[in-house]
Amino acid sequence: MSSDSDQHPAPILDGIRIVELAAWTFVPSAGAVLADWGADVIKIEHPETGDPQRGLINSGIVAGAGGVNHFVEQPNRGKRSVGVNVSIPDGLEVLYKLVESADVFITNLLPDSRTRLGVDVEEIRARNPQIVYARGHGYGSKGPEAERGGFDLAAYWSRGGIADAYAPLGDDYPPVQRPAFGDLFGGFALASGVVGALLRRERTGTTSVVDVSLLATAMWQLAPDIVAAKIIGRPVPKYDLEDMPNPVANIYRTGDGRFLSLVLLQADRFWPDLCARLGRPDLVTDERFATAPARFQNRRECIAELRRTFESQPLAHWEEKLRGFDGVWDVMRNALEVHDDPQAVANGYLPQLTDGNANEFALVDSPVQFDERPNAQRPAPAHGEHTEQVLLDAGYDWDKIIALKENGSIL
Repeated sequence: MSSDSDQHPAPILDGIRIVELAAWTFVPSAGAVLADWGADVIKIEHPETGDPQRGLINSGIVAGAGGVNHFVEQPNRGKRSVGVNVSIPDGLEVLYKLVESADVFITNLLPDSRTRLGVDVEEIRARNPQIVYARGHGYGSKGPEAERGGFDLAAYWSRGGIADAYAPLGDDYPPVQRPAFGDLFGGFALASGVVGALLRRERTGTTSVVDVSLLATAMWQLAPDIVAAKIIGRPVPKYDLEDMPNPVANIYRTGDGRFLSLVLLQADRFWPDLCARLGRPDLVTDERFATAPARFQNRRECIAELRRTFESQPLAHWEEKLRGFDGVWDVMRNALEVHDDPQAVANGYLPQLTDGNANEFALVDSPVQFDERPNAQRPAPAHGEHTEQVLLDAGYDWDKIIALKENGSIL
């Protein structure tokens, strides 16, 4: 007979404590992932201003007071917020006290700020020699720009080559990235590095400094292009959609203005069945399109034929015709449609939460699940919501807490 703990094991980071001194999305999203996996993440925020991301209610799509600020909720869910002014001695001592019982310290402060405030590796390790120290950077921990700040539109999207890779042919402007596009990938990488460092400490007793930069994550994501570019001596060629080398690894518009993606990398294997489902058996016997080499040589004509065919019927028609097709294909969905995606729903990828103002909303779960179970989710904390309880747990009495409030050290 299995016990309840066998059926519902504790999260993998149960018992691990993280102290996070970070703002915006990149590094806080690493804390959110670690919280998803069961860690107790204590978010340190300035008593007056808090994480500046809390102030983005004027972005045009974020509700005011009492509404849901998704810029805060997604990268801060599951944490406890403690308002501490680390720029004054009593506040810094509070941080040090919390660090003493922590497993990980995670920050995105620039080097000069870490040194000025007294929260660099040496100072934190002086209070806890075994702590894992994790840093998120724009451009890395070394080199002439190591002390330069960076958001993902700059360090990830622009500097890392991704914007150029997605820029259209010709002289048009490259596309701008979506909000926090590189931040979330970088944060997940940082969370994974923290877990690796914890495993190393568990096995060897040796602790680590973990570094992840937005530049490095962009280069990793664009690695096939970057590696190939040096080998061939130029950027990897781009193609217009009407000139793609493989006509069945391409995007097609349907009659009602939707889009389908075909990804038939073994093109000859799937070509006859695809043509049959499209009602175009003539394309199979047409010598211009009969084989992959022939389709490559006549790709513009082949793509034009496929475009005319797909544009002749609405999306629903093609979804029915392609149902059961062994080749890989899918529909381009928008962000709102993803909420009703049966695969997202079945796998718990969009957990539903209710915040302290009774707002109901969905967050995106972090992408790694353990034992086929969604990660536990709690809303993001209010600014300084847990200050008193965390300090009580750390050994402070009420007289000391009141004194710290009066001198501006805590919220």
